[in-house]
Formats: sequence, C-alpha cells, structure tokens
Amino acid sequence: MPRKFGKGEDGVEEEPSFGSFPSFLSRTSYGHALMGHGRFFVRGACGVTIHEKALIMEADDMERVLRRIAIEIVERNKGLTDVVLLGVQRRGVTLAHRLREIFRQTEKVRVPTGELDVTLYRDDTAMLRDQPVLHSTSIPADLTGKRVVLVDDVLYTGRTARAALDAIMDLGRPEMVQLVILIDRGHRELPIQPDYIGKCIPTSRSESVDVQVTEIDGQDRVIISDRSDSNV
Repeated sequence: MPRKFGKGEDGVEEEPSFGSFPSFLSRTSYGHALMGHGRFFVRGACGVTIHEKALIMEADDMERVLRRIAIEIVERNKGLTDVVLLGVQRRGVTLAHRLREIFRQTEKVRVPTGELDVTLYRDDTAMLRDQPVLHSTSIPADLTGKRVVLVDDVLYTGRTARAALDAIMDLGRPEMVQLVILIDRGHRELPIQPDYIGKCIPTSRSESVDVQVTEIDGQDRVIISDRSDSNV
C-alpha cells in the first residue's frame, strides 16, 4: 500500500514520489505516466495531473551549491568547533551527509551528523487523511551549547522549519540554530529565513518543487512541476 506522509515544505506529499520517471514506472499502483508533446505528464490516483515544467538543477549544480554552502558555514562559525549537522527527514538527511563528506575532504574534520523527524511536531497532522509515517531521529551528540546547522531541501511556508525548531528545543538548548536550504521557493507563512541558501526560485502556489537525490530517487536534480490543484 502507498505510504502517506503529508505535504512537506515543497508542497508535495513525500510518499509516493512522482519526481523520478523510472522509479515511478515501477510503482504502477500510484498512477500512470503519459508522454506527449515533449513533456512528462503524471496522472495520479486522485485525478491530479502533474507535468514537469523546468529543470532547475542537475548533479553538478547541486554539488557546486553544497560546496559553496560548506565554505559559508566554516566562515560564519570560524571553523567547525561545536558544529552539529541535523538533516530533516527525508532528503535533508542526504544533504546533511553530503555536507559532512565535504567537510571531511576540505577541513579534515568529522562533523557530528544526525537525522531529525519532525512529523509529530507538524501543525497539520490532524488534517491528514492517513496516519503519517514516522522516520528515524538520530542525534549524534548533546545539543546543549552546540551550533546546530539544520539542513532541509526546500523552504516554502516555513512550517516544517518551525516544527524542526520545536523538536530541537526538546532535545537540548543549543547555542544557536542555523538553517541550510537548498531551494527557497518563497510564499512564507511564518517569519523564518534561512542562513544559507542554495538558490531562490520564484514559484506560484500551483507549482511544486521536487528535489531528487541519488540515494532516494536514483538521480540528482531539482525540477519545478505544475499541478492542477494548489499547494497548501
């Protein structure tokens, strides 16, 4: 049965993923794909039609952006002492681990890196049709007094970031929390701004931003898709 997680910061339900064409074809229960006029169309089980509008980043672009962000983190924190990386489940975890590897290569430092599931801190769980799926939370060190660098793929309304902050405060009292975002798509509903941004992309609420990573989706890229209903 398909797992339902609810809408994340990109405005798209995390499971199932419609972004990767090859993996989607292997999940025929989620819908069927239509190819026509040079565009990739997906008709989901609920009758929502989605098509890919624009390719924003490819693998080389994502690598270049993460390396730039890694440099900015080192500069802002005057090194990596007391820095802890926390990736927001799911794709934020992958991005956090990639930053850790960059630090290992460039700074010869192994930065403690963990995983944060914010499902139970979300403010929309009561509105979901299905029971949300819980992912793992793994904290590599006591967060009290640390410089926590929170990593996520897309910043949209700010509600996932708010949930992540609540989760962090339940785990300790860090010296500060900094936010890394690969894609900032605008439409904020809460006063939250990232400290490190890969790329700002103007979007409409009828569009979705899909960050794909090799570890989960089989490829690295960021695309904008259009859909017939509105993101919430």
